[in-house]
Amino acid sequence: MASIDYEPKLLAILSISFFLYCIFVYSTGLVAALEPALLALEGKALLESGWWSDLSNLTSHRCTYWPGIFCKAGSISEISPPQEFLKVGNKFGKMNFSCFSNLVRLHLPKHELSGSIPPQISILPQLRYLNLSSNNLTGELPSSLGNLSRLVELDFSSNYFINSIPPELGNLKNLVTLNLSHNNFSGPIPSALCHLENLTHLFMDHNSLEGALPSEIGNMKNLEILDVSNNTLNGPIPRTMGSLAKLRSLIFRENKINGSIPLEIGNLTKLEDLDLCSNNLVGSIPSTMGLLSKLISLVLCENQINGYIPLEIRNLTNLQHLDLYSNILGGSIPSTSGFLSNLIFLDLSYNILAGSIPSTLGLLSNLILLDLSYNQINGSIPIEIGNLINLTDLYLNSNNISGLIPSIMGRYLFENQINGSIPSSLKYCNNLTFLDLSRNNLSEEIPSNLYDLTSLQYVNFSYNNLSGLVPLNLPAPFHFNFTCDLLLQGQITNYSATFNATAFEGNKYLHPNFSYCSSFYSPPSKDNRIIHSIKILLPITTISLCLLCLGCCYLSRCKATQPEPTSSKNGDLFSTWNYDGRIAYEDIIAATENFDLRYCIGSGGYGSVYRAQLPSGKLVALKKLHRREAEEPAFDKSFKNEVELLTQIRHRSIVKLYGFCLHQRCMFLVYEYMGKGSLFCALRNDVGAVELKWMKRAHIIKDIAHALSYLHHDCNPPIVHRDISSSNVLLNSESKSFVADFGVARLLDPYSSNLTVLAGTYGYIAPELAYTMVVTEKCDVYSFGVVALETLMGRHPGDILSSSAQAITLKEVLDPRLAPPTNEIVIHNICIIATLAFSCLHSNPKSRPSMKFVSQEFLSPKRSLAGLEISLLELRALGMHANGGDVTVPS
Repeated sequence: MASIDYEPKLLAILSISFFLYCIFVYSTGLVAALEPALLALEGKALLESGWWSDLSNLTSHRCTYWPGIFCKAGSISEISPPQEFLKVGNKFGKMNFSCFSNLVRLHLPKHELSGSIPPQISILPQLRYLNLSSNNLTGELPSSLGNLSRLVELDFSSNYFINSIPPELGNLKNLVTLNLSHNNFSGPIPSALCHLENLTHLFMDHNSLEGALPSEIGNMKNLEILDVSNNTLNGPIPRTMGSLAKLRSLIFRENKINGSIPLEIGNLTKLEDLDLCSNNLVGSIPSTMGLLSKLISLVLCENQINGYIPLEIRNLTNLQHLDLYSNILGGSIPSTSGFLSNLIFLDLSYNILAGSIPSTLGLLSNLILLDLSYNQINGSIPIEIGNLINLTDLYLNSNNISGLIPSIMGRYLFENQINGSIPSSLKYCNNLTFLDLSRNNLSEEIPSNLYDLTSLQYVNFSYNNLSGLVPLNLPAPFHFNFTCDLLLQGQITNYSATFNATAFEGNKYLHPNFSYCSSFYSPPSKDNRIIHSIKILLPITTISLCLLCLGCCYLSRCKATQPEPTSSKNGDLFSTWNYDGRIAYEDIIAATENFDLRYCIGSGGYGSVYRAQLPSGKLVALKKLHRREAEEPAFDKSFKNEVELLTQIRHRSIVKLYGFCLHQRCMFLVYEYMGKGSLFCALRNDVGAVELKWMKRAHIIKDIAHALSYLHHDCNPPIVHRDISSSNVLLNSESKSFVADFGVARLLDPYSSNLTVLAGTYGYIAPELAYTMVVTEKCDVYSFGVVALETLMGRHPGDILSSSAQAITLKEVLDPRLAPPTNEIVIHNICIIATLAFSCLHSNPKSRPSMKFVSQEFLSPKRSLAGLEISLLELRALGMHANGGDVTVPS
């Protein structure tokens, strides 16, 4: 009976098994039947998109030969076409993404995508990696993106998305990287994002986000990088931030965050980069900051932090970058700062620090920049600072420092300090570029061996109590043009200096050392000033009147810009002030063999340039006008006008005019000779370009800026060059740059119309000249921007000047013939130059900065907000805000 009871159960089991087997066989056959149809849909979608139409239309080869297509079991799993093979552009919306049910990766950065995100992307069930960064996408992010539950990486950075971030992104529980930076998102940060517990990298910087940081942010236990910089976030830093134990980089720069830095910040023991600059933080720096032993960069600048610099900062032995600029920090600089042996950048400027400079700073052997300016520091400069042999930038200006100027840069520093002299070991200081000791109480003489530091590009000793002589025979770059009458003033106030026309003023007993004035030189006093005036001015006035009368007697003559008291019988052009020009002309004819083509080194719109060696052995460049031009009476006036302008120009970065000649058969200008030719030729020659290293190029650009600033703002009336280009920037044998060719320059009269024919070099002309024909100094500013970019890129920027190539990074456009820069100072200089260059290229001339502002920015460098990975789009945006607020000369 028992066996009979089991038979119905066994039969039922067999029946069910057979039924399931039939279903399995049927379903397998159905899938097999559907698979070719799915693959056919994929092929059809690829073909209709037109993305690969220029390469192939054979969709059967898509998995094998189509670039950027990767398949698994015949079905497409990845679409990532390389930019060098195709640009998707406006074809983005033509792709039917719903056909790719097995798509795992969609990678389309820098493909010039436009429009909004196709809704089909939100229904791709297998998608794990989605990167649409650095494109021109617009509109809002669809909330349906929250359905992509398998997504691991989402990158929509550097687009034009607007409105708020959809909170549905908080549903992407598997997300590891979320990058929404460099868009136009507004509104608060959704607290739902704080539930992404697997997230390690979160970038929302450079948007318009507002409101407070959500307190739930402490839930993101795996977060390693958090960047919400350059928004308008407010409120305090949540204390729950201390729960993010894995955090390595925390960047809140450029917001409106207030309150104090929480003590819990000390819990972030893996933190390497902390940047809270440019907020409204108050209170003191917490002592718990000393627990961040792995910290490499600490940037708290431009806040309202007060109190003292905590002694615990000595524990940050890995610190390389310490920036506390522009706060209300008081007390003294901790002597324990000498423990920060890896420090490269130290900026404590614009605080209220007092006390003396600790000698332990001399232990920071890796230091490149030290800025203690604009504080209340007193005492003397410790001689141990001279151990900082890697230092390039030293700013101690605007303090109360007194005593002697020590041996600030030498390796062996301890001899002759009692009497205030600097030892000869100064010659080991080959890296110092910027030195500012102005506005202190320093006394004694400026050591003469300071001028042997050929690396110096900027010095400022103004407004101290310095005395003694400033030698005239200074090597480059210290070129000054003094005149004897300056000795009467008791201080140097009217001269043209290399970088700063006020570098020595405000020192009552500091005087130029005139060898040819030595017979009557003595420090001026109230008693003898009038006597010296009579002794000097009377003969000078008499001689000047005689020379003026003599000059009027000659119709054809050669002039020298610096008249000499004697003349030479050999016809040396520089000693022919009293001759009629025929001797000088004969010397020129002999030196060039009647302007033989063998001596021609260039040709321009006004004439040709020749290399000539005068009887004295002096090498000069002759700019000889074309004969047909010289025969035109109109050119005589133009020629004399150019000479009149040039003879008034005295600047170390402008090609010197030595003299000119008016002759019956020709007329020409005599210039300082430049051994390496034009910047244009140097950049287009691979050998010459490689010789122009990054810092050398930076100095070239800065010198051009200083020269234009001088023309626009230090000449009265201002002078507009009108043809700034790389061809009109010349390089001497040391590759220092000089602005040349003022053949089309004219005075800028602020009160009259400045209409003119279109002038300049194609590719460098400001866009407004095409329709306004009004020349202002802002035309030169635009041309400078082009030359600056050209110098960094090694070629004319071309498309970069428009908005068509703004998604690429700065690093990608740098001259590939040089190794990418790695030094922080070099990168800083390149970023500053690029930002200012883009500000100069603004389409609206009124929005461009003045060259004076650009020049001052180079003289007072601050830390750049950018890096080489910044996009040109962002650089252009930064440039829009880099305007110096100058007043445009009325046209």
